[in-house]
Amino acid sequence: MSQNKKWIPVVAEGEAPLIQPVDLDAFRDHNRQKSKALIDKVMTDEEAIEKFVKDGDYIGFELYGTVRCPMSLTRALVRSGKKDFRIVGQGVHELDLLFAADMVREIDFTYIGLEVYGISGNMRRRVEDGSVKRIVEWSNAALTWRFKAASMGIPFIPTRSMLGTDTFHKSSAIAIECPFTGEKVALLPALIVDTGFIHVHRADKHGNCQIDGISGFAFEMSRACKNLVISAEEIVDTSEIRKHPDKTIIPYYLVDAVVHAPYASWPGEMSGKHERDEPHYKMYVEKQKTQEGMDAYMKEWVYDLPDHKALLDKVGKKRFQELTLKED
Repeated sequence: MSQNKKWIPVVAEGEAPLIQPVDLDAFRDHNRQKSKALIDKVMTDEEAIEKFVKDGDYIGFELYGTVRCPMSLTRALVRSGKKDFRIVGQGVHELDLLFAADMVREIDFTYIGLEVYGISGNMRRRVEDGSVKRIVEWSNAALTWRFKAASMGIPFIPTRSMLGTDTFHKSSAIAIECPFTGEKVALLPALIVDTGFIHVHRADKHGNCQIDGISGFAFEMSRACKNLVISAEEIVDTSEIRKHPDKTIIPYYLVDAVVHAPYASWPGEMSGKHERDEPHYKMYVEKQKTQEGMDAYMKEWVYDLPDHKALLDKVGKKRFQELTLKED
C-alpha cells in the first residue's frame, strides 16, 4: 500500500453472523440465465410455490404492515409442506402464519407483531421453544438499503442507520471510520433473496407490475431476488400497462411467476381497493394467544382450504362487497 493510502479502521461490529451470505457473482450469473423474452408467466399459487421454492431457501415478503400483503401465496406456502426457511421479515400476518406452521429457522427482522394488538404469540412460542434458531435485528431502513445494495451489485452500502443503538449490536453490520470525513458510518451487507413474494394492483401476463398508493420496499426487494413471484389483483393487457409506464415499478424481466389473486391480501387491506377485515383480524388475535386456538385457526382458514378460490368462497361475496371501497 502506498504511503498516501491508509487502512480503513473498523470501529464496531454487530455480534450476529450473516444468515444469507453475500455472493454477488452468483446472483449476477443467475440473472443472466433468466429469459428476457415476453413470455406468458401466469400460473397458480401452488404451481409457483412448487416451481420456485425449496426447503431451506432464504425467502422474503414485501408489504406494509397488513397493506398489500401476499397472503394467498403465504397460505399456499404453508400448505406446500416445505420447511426450514430463512426469512427476511418486515411483516405482520403472513410471517405469523409461518411461525404457526413451524416453518422458520432463522430470520433477519425489524418488527414482527400484531401492530396495535401487541406481540405475536406465535413468534414468542417458536423462539422460546427453540424452533427459531437465530434472530438478527435490523431497522426497516437498513433492510431496504441492504436490498438496494444487492440491486446495485455492490457488497455493502454505507449509512448512518442504527449507529448508537442496541439494534446495531444485534445485527451483522460493521461500523468503520469514513476515509473522507473521519466520521463513523455503518456498512450494511447486501441482501440477496432466493425467492420473493409481492402482491400488486395489476400486472400483465409477462410480469410488468404496477402498484397504487404506498409502494413499501417493492422497488428495492424486487431487484434483489433470484426468483420473484407476483400475485396481482387483476391481470391486464400489456396495452393497459403501457398507458401509464411511470407506474410500472417492477418490470417483467425481474418476474418469474404471475398469479391472478383478487383480494389476495385479505384479511389485510389493499390501497384503493378494499379495507382490512377488522372483525376477522380481531378474532385471529384472540386465537393466536394459545397454541390450541392457533391450531384451530390454521385448520379452518389454511389447511382445509385447497386454494385461494376456496378462501374467497368461504369469506363470501357479500363480505368482500362490504369491504370494497366505493368509487367517488
